[in-house]
Amino acid sequence: MKRDKLKNILKNTIALTCVALFSSSSLFSDGLSLKSNDLLGQVSINQVFNGFGCTGKNISPQLSWSNTPKNTKSFAITIYDPDAPTGSGWWHWVMFNIPKDTNQISSNASQLGLLPKGTVQSKTDFGNTGFGGACPPKGDKAHTYITTIYALDVEKINLDKNANPALVGYMINSHMIEKSSIVTYYKR
Repeated sequence: MKRDKLKNILKNTIALTCVALFSSSSLFSDGLSLKSNDLLGQVSINQVFNGFGCTGKNISPQLSWSNTPKNTKSFAITIYDPDAPTGSGWWHWVMFNIPKDTNQISSNASQLGLLPKGTVQSKTDFGNTGFGGACPPKGDKAHTYITTIYALDVEKINLDKNANPALVGYMINSHMIEKSSIVTYYKR
């Protein structure tokens, strides 16, 4: 008898939790939201680096975002691999000063120069500016790639394309209103 009561209590608790979570669409849609037609769980050959032993196409991903927070004055975007065997991860794309009225970046915009006017692409850990695709060491575990959009409270971060990723990251985080990320994986 006690066992049946506990089962009922557990079932009811699970049911109520599901109702609470899924009946309120605002729980999932009020904040800044990042999406991509190119980043769909696993990194494709399009977003793999061409160099360092990798033979990908090195095409920067399409990104779009919605639900921009009030008081957003600009955006920044980063792609970061925390699994790189460096002790500090690896920055694959760092850009900032994206105008506040922007809500998308097209595929391959980095190489084709199709970024919004005023956007700065600074140095990555490859030592270059612009997008550098996934290229984990051969035989290493699958690496995690975190693509993040940041809504910022400043119109401009006063750094240029030669700024290192750690400094840009510091400035982004000190002016962040909100952020949203997409996580993808790649192994070779």
